[in-house]
Amino acid sequence: MIAWTIYLTFAGAVVVLLFPRTFSRWIALLTALAGFAISLATFFQPDVDLGHFTTIIRVPWIPALGMNYHLALDGISLTLVLVTGLAAVSAVLFSWDVNERAKEFFFWLLLVVGGSYGVFLSADLFLLFLFYELVIVPKYFLIAIFGSTNKEYGAMKLTLYSFFGGALVFLGVIAAYVAGGSFDLNQLSQFRFSSELQAWAFPVLFLGFAVLAGIWPLHTWAPTGHVAAPTAGSMLLAGIVMKLGAYGALRVAMNLFPQGFQMWRTTFAVLAVVGIVYAAAVALRQRDLKFVIGYSSVSHMGFVLLGLATANVFGVSGAVLQMFSHGVIGALLFAVAGTMIYRRTHTRDLDALATMNLRRALPFAAFTFVVASAGSMGIPGFSGFAAEITILIGVWKAYPVAVWIVGAGMVLVAAFTLRALKRAFFDVDGGSSAPSGDAKQTSSAERSIHLEPITAPEKLGAGLLMFATLAVGLYPKMLLDRIQPAVEAMRFLR
Repeated sequence: MIAWTIYLTFAGAVVVLLFPRTFSRWIALLTALAGFAISLATFFQPDVDLGHFTTIIRVPWIPALGMNYHLALDGISLTLVLVTGLAAVSAVLFSWDVNERAKEFFFWLLLVVGGSYGVFLSADLFLLFLFYELVIVPKYFLIAIFGSTNKEYGAMKLTLYSFFGGALVFLGVIAAYVAGGSFDLNQLSQFRFSSELQAWAFPVLFLGFAVLAGIWPLHTWAPTGHVAAPTAGSMLLAGIVMKLGAYGALRVAMNLFPQGFQMWRTTFAVLAVVGIVYAAAVALRQRDLKFVIGYSSVSHMGFVLLGLATANVFGVSGAVLQMFSHGVIGALLFAVAGTMIYRRTHTRDLDALATMNLRRALPFAAFTFVVASAGSMGIPGFSGFAAEITILIGVWKAYPVAVWIVGAGMVLVAAFTLRALKRAFFDVDGGSSAPSGDAKQTSSAERSIHLEPITAPEKLGAGLLMFATLAVGLYPKMLLDRIQPAVEAMRFLR
């Protein structure tokens, strides 16, 4: 049944093009809801084996090359399918006011979602690579056509980095196929590749995937792409697309080449720690709210990569939980910045926002941003805390010194988050050096009273994401009970 998330999403993309423009948003919403409902039903289905990568469907595709249309499911892939459905539904809701070229917009959006479902469910290595590359094209058009700040530059930079990473992935895929004689991920995970092959194939494959996960220093596409993208594009980039890279690094690179992973994991752990601290420090200096959130995403994805590098159940399980958590929180932050604020004020400059008294003009946006900020900072009760504490337990077992360095990064995360929150919503005096009379004039509600109220679709989308981060934060066992058995079954832990 879970395979229908792919079929229905691609079918919905085609139907969007066939029907009149007025139906586009409804078709996209029904398609996204169908995918989310299927993933949710599977998540709570008691008789599904989530401890092993279990085949859903397998039919011959290109028999001469040993390629099969092979889909499978375990607790890791199901968790990421679930966050894909969440992000898709909320992205459509936050795009409810898109009228110009709406058919194209929702077509590209659904292609990103459908390709992401395909990556998370693929058990054939070439099929996974095909879906992985398929996501790149609609990403480009979403940003280049419907984006804002330097949209052509942001779209091209993201695409070039993606193709560079994809080229490395393709090289690793060919190496695995030639040596292992199969594209089947379950078969390849049992094959003993030579140490010489693993020594070079693992870093090539891992780095190729990690580019899309925002690994330092190949992370610069992420903030630029986030800022250039429309709101739904930013939500999908943070909520889904960056997770494709982390998932590929785990499912393919680490699980197929465990010896290579052991040789290189400390190197990638160092890069992850640098990324956490560096991106948080850069975010502290940004004046554009979307740039703050963009660098925040790089910092939080550093926790994912660090968790993977620990090579223990706690660290890796926490990394998967962080993929879910950041998918929800990142999407929520970009939704507030892009639609609730920018569409109404036409600015994301923190100094300008500080003069608008937005907490009175847009109280629901202020409340939502407070909740998202709490989740991003890892406040107990939110999914961010559950994920980061699980990762840190794993890091303490593997690299105790890294915990102290990462702690400094977490302080920086709190600093730039609180700064952005205060400047955007809670600067009473406008936070500027203007004369008192001018400050009083610009900080009054007189300017912000003309802002449109938050719409019902926006409230529904935000409510869905807030509920998800609170539900997982208050009861992380719900996800961890499905993630940990799948992690324990992976080859690199044996």
